[in-house]
Amino acid sequence: MAKKQFKAESKRLLDMMINSIYTHREIFLRELISNASDAVDKLAYRALTDDKVAVKRKDFQINLIPDKAAGTLTVTDNGIGMTKEELEKNLGTIARSGSLQFKQEMEKAEKTPKGAKNVDIIGQFGVGFYSAFMVADTVTVRSKAYGSDEAWEWQSDGADGYTLEPCEKESVGTEIILHIKPDTEEEKYSEYLETYRLQELVKKYSDYVHTPIRMEVSHTHMKERPADAGEDYRPEYETHTEVETLNSMVPLWQRQKSRVKQEEYDQFYKEKFADWEEPLATIHVSAEGQMEYKTLLFIPAHAPFDYYSKDYEKGLQLYSSGVLIMDKCPEVVPDHFSFVKGVVDSQDLPLNISRETLQHTRALHIIESNVEKKVKAELLKLQKEDREKYLKFWKGFARQLKYGTVNQYGAKKEVLQDLLLFRSSGGEEFTTLKEYVERMPEGQESIFYLCAESVELARALPQAERVLDKGYEILYFTDEVDEFVAQTLMQYEGKSFKSAADPDALPETEEEKTQAEQKTEANRPVLDFVKEALGDRVSDVRLSRVLKSGAVCMTTDGPLSLEMEKYFRKMGDDMGGMKAQRVLELNADSPVYSALCQAVAQDPEKAKKYAELLYDQALIIAGLGVEDTARYTELVCSLMV
Repeated sequence: MAKKQFKAESKRLLDMMINSIYTHREIFLRELISNASDAVDKLAYRALTDDKVAVKRKDFQINLIPDKAAGTLTVTDNGIGMTKEELEKNLGTIARSGSLQFKQEMEKAEKTPKGAKNVDIIGQFGVGFYSAFMVADTVTVRSKAYGSDEAWEWQSDGADGYTLEPCEKESVGTEIILHIKPDTEEEKYSEYLETYRLQELVKKYSDYVHTPIRMEVSHTHMKERPADAGEDYRPEYETHTEVETLNSMVPLWQRQKSRVKQEEYDQFYKEKFADWEEPLATIHVSAEGQMEYKTLLFIPAHAPFDYYSKDYEKGLQLYSSGVLIMDKCPEVVPDHFSFVKGVVDSQDLPLNISRETLQHTRALHIIESNVEKKVKAELLKLQKEDREKYLKFWKGFARQLKYGTVNQYGAKKEVLQDLLLFRSSGGEEFTTLKEYVERMPEGQESIFYLCAESVELARALPQAERVLDKGYEILYFTDEVDEFVAQTLMQYEGKSFKSAADPDALPETEEEKTQAEQKTEANRPVLDFVKEALGDRVSDVRLSRVLKSGAVCMTTDGPLSLEMEKYFRKMGDDMGGMKAQRVLELNADSPVYSALCQAVAQDPEKAKKYAELLYDQALIIAGLGVEDTARYTELVCSLMV
């Protein structure tokens, strides 16, 4: 019989289908099994709508038959089969899907028969079948439609065309015979004839197809040692084959939540995601509305070892009616919750589609939005009902939530602000912003914070004294990103963030401002002397309106704080050489300042040493470290002599 040409012509189109739509060659088996599953579901649906069709769901099966000697892999099903016309339309026209047409007809039906909700039509784009040519040089399809006495054979070796002629086939259904390509230096096609490899692929991609997938598997066992065997006895082995069902068929997320024990969730999580510890929280959702899907999400108890590295890949496993589409789909989980593990399964997701197109699928954005809401709600619940567990979570993922808050100019700050925790002057425990605001005394208008490398250093900062004396609580920002978080949030429940080190942290009367200005002018000669002595190390020297008992501190002018400077320096970014404008603040009421004034008047050389020493002390208090330790030691020793 002469070859017929594909209606959607040209070798270029078929080459694109085979080589561009699928990233991995191994995907071909997933596609053929999905087509077989569709054929089974179509006949199962007909049995529900036509009393004359006497078939039962338990009788359906899909079989894999590898034949190394012949170099073939056969995939068979006892589903609805195809007529000559259907073979011509579905396989002779690239990108035409009989499954899609069937699904559309089923949706148009006036009455959905009982049990039809279990009929999942997977393949909709009509290109999955052609993935077989990625591993086979010839593909033969023999099919006998239900209710027909005829069987037909379709055969093709690629884009050159196909033949279609009658054949002998006793049973209803379809068998697809792939003549596997010979191995090359780059590709080992013969692996798809190995039973262990086929088992792996079924488990990976088609484990939850609800029709049994069966294959003959060989097992080798050592024979029992005879009782009279001597010392020179060599063990003997025997091999037997048996038909095994390769897929588990019913995924955990498809079961009713009320019928799944937490132990089952924990075991699934540990096996599926290779974790030795149970998850902190499990989220099982069956969503309806704009689209139907099921999610099973897990919040890990600890961060993976590579979580904060470039090697970490976020994403949930993406399924379409139990068939794996993508092992890690990043589009269904937001970056700030990238630690979440789990699966998403939906009939509304196309199976045969490229990753690039999938990224722009509206359905994924709907899922991502709902995943974000569910994860946030679960974390807030954990924070309120089991603080110990939440603190464990916070230990592993605090940095992710903080960076998520400042990312994209605070686009997600409203989502994340209630999940943040900080240490404070109020006690040893962490506090949320909501808890802080609820404790604020009457008259407090700002959320106060101080930046330091540790809680201990923050508590020792002299700038905190006046705010604490007012009875106000101070948040301790000990992570480099904390101050960026405060600047991104700007305010929480109408209360703005304010550094306790700012001169205007506490309100001043006009009288207090006038007195401060008069005091500064009276001490101008001393302040100018110190500024000249320190040169370009400081942008200004001032009398402090912040210090009470402390003698000196370092503050800044401009938008860049000392903590930000430290952060950028740590990240290897010098901001174009930009540094914080350092301001040395002196407490005019301290004994140290009196000694400085006396030295300026009587011994200018000693006063210069005092100025350098006070500058170094301010650096130490700020956690910046002395710039010249040898010079600092020399200064201390010279003043002791």
